[in-house]
Amino acid sequence: MKSRVLITGFSLIVLAMIAFACKDTFLDVPATGQLSNAQLTSKKGIEASLIAAYSQVNGRGRRLASPSNWVWGSIRGGDANKGTDPGDFSDINPIQRFENIPTQGVISENWAGNYEGVARSNNVLRLLGSADPDVSAADKTSLSAQARFLRAHFYFQLKRNFNNVPYVDESLDYGLGIEKVKNDQDLYPKIEADLKYALDNLPETQGQVGRINKWTAAAYLGKVYLYQKKYAEAKAQFDACIANGKTSNGKKYALEAKYGDLFKASNDNNAESVWAYQAAANTGSVNNANPEFDLNFPYNTGPNGPGNCCGFFQPSFELVNSFRVNANGLPLLDGSYNTGANQVKNDQGVESKAAFTTDAGALDPRLDWSVGRRGIPFLDWQDHPGADWIRNQPNGGPYSPKKYTYYKSDRGSLQDNSSWTPGYTALNYTIIRFADVLLMAAECEIEIGSLEKAREYTNLIRARAANPASWVKKADGSNASNYVLGLYSAAWTDKAVARNAVHFERKLELSGEGHRFYDLVRWGTAVNVVNAYLTYEGGKLASTLGGAKMTAGKHEYLPIPQDQIDIIGADILKQNPGY
Repeated sequence: MKSRVLITGFSLIVLAMIAFACKDTFLDVPATGQLSNAQLTSKKGIEASLIAAYSQVNGRGRRLASPSNWVWGSIRGGDANKGTDPGDFSDINPIQRFENIPTQGVISENWAGNYEGVARSNNVLRLLGSADPDVSAADKTSLSAQARFLRAHFYFQLKRNFNNVPYVDESLDYGLGIEKVKNDQDLYPKIEADLKYALDNLPETQGQVGRINKWTAAAYLGKVYLYQKKYAEAKAQFDACIANGKTSNGKKYALEAKYGDLFKASNDNNAESVWAYQAAANTGSVNNANPEFDLNFPYNTGPNGPGNCCGFFQPSFELVNSFRVNANGLPLLDGSYNTGANQVKNDQGVESKAAFTTDAGALDPRLDWSVGRRGIPFLDWQDHPGADWIRNQPNGGPYSPKKYTYYKSDRGSLQDNSSWTPGYTALNYTIIRFADVLLMAAECEIEIGSLEKAREYTNLIRARAANPASWVKKADGSNASNYVLGLYSAAWTDKAVARNAVHFERKLELSGEGHRFYDLVRWGTAVNVVNAYLTYEGGKLASTLGGAKMTAGKHEYLPIPQDQIDIIGADILKQNPGY
């Protein structure tokens, strides 16, 4: 009996051990580095989550989800071509030829990068719903307003590129219906609502200059209204910004005295900067620097020029010609800049060691702050040598990008040498600047207000460009080219003439800043203007753009990425027309 009891007891112990061993609770080990909900719902946790949303504005490793839109806005709009060599980053080649397809990686990259921003913004709003007691009502309002502004920005980017996309807010998540949201609703009312909330609840200034304020929201809301041709609503926002707007660090909105100073890291967060994402160099990680243009520098410069790589984003012949002016310093609005002697002389096919003289005709001085061309000083480096700084002239032409390029004097301080390229800088990228606001306001004045007010706004911008002290100079202090810039002195009495002048002013003032294609689409002129550009440019760069064509009703928008349709289902996510 005794031995039986012992055996029974041992058996029970073994059975208990087996039963315990069969449970999988021992697998529930907290992930290393995982933040608890209690950490995330504290004030510090929610602030950190908001900073993560801000950080996504520049794409965070998805370069073609960045707000510079150098491919989507500038290249598609004819400001530039891809440049460099046809085999380098070849996924962009079909984009510039309007031969893009739904399976392209760069298109998925733009979609994913902007939806990542939406997700991060929604995460902030979701956390605020269960915020700890240390998050005050005022904190909740401020954090909500910033998160909703950022969400509106990401959705506006998606709207411009893909038209209607699934709208997901903080109430939806995985397993809660997010996978059933269709792309069949207009995004603009949702974007407007977020921006109105931001406008109503943000302060005029912020303790940190990188945070958006109420005037940023006003300018952005005006822009969204303008895209919908809601001119009265847009005009009200722009009027308020012009009269009373100020930067997050308290500077009254104004044009910078010198056009070239807009693109200097040492002049970041100036009075013209309505909204810019912040960049910093030499912080221990280039992730804090401006990653936008690390490919978009002159090629093979060595120590005598910036970047040394990789020759992308070469300004077009057509853009350079657009800076030709008449004897009065006014642009050739009849389009004759692409004909005969009006075309700007260039060094296409000319070796750097061969003699070359620059164009002697009259030019808008903004050209040489926007485009690097042979014989003209390239910031404080040296005169642009021409072909020696161009990777492949037959593919990209003779010009180099110049805006958002760091100065020689910035090396080691406002430029970072800790990565594969010296092209990471502390230069902020300005998403909206005051000149943009003035020109958008001028558009509204033409449509529903005063033609003379539109002329006034346009002349404010031209007067800044006409300041001889702001022109590119040679080493001896003389002008680098034959610069002539005049104002519109005659009254504007015809809407069509005024509209053409303002549209063209946007092309010149904002060239290479990612606006052009979107402007052409909202004006309804994209197909005609882009195809004229492709025909002209294709005659210069036959292997790059020859035979390229934009198709109406299709290429105004990108295709919905095929991988998203495959995941979600074609019954939920509908492809855009023509793809």
